[in-house]
Amino acid sequence: MSRLARPAEGRMIGGVCAALARRFGTSATTMRVIFVLSCLLPGPQFLLYIALWILLPSEDKARTAW
Repeated sequence: MSRLARPAEGRMIGGVCAALARRFGTSATTMRVIFVLSCLLPGPQFLLYIALWILLPSEDKARTAW
């Protein structure tokens, strides 16, 4: 199983949606649309995105750590 890390390529803002899309086997565009639509619902989606941006390592940094 691959580690969850923000990719070095294909990022729009922080790479969180691209990382989640890669992990779940879907396209980054699909994950971005799901995120934007989820922001229309009440909840902490935006805060979760910021937290994942901070907590997920960048792919190039994750490669050097292993």
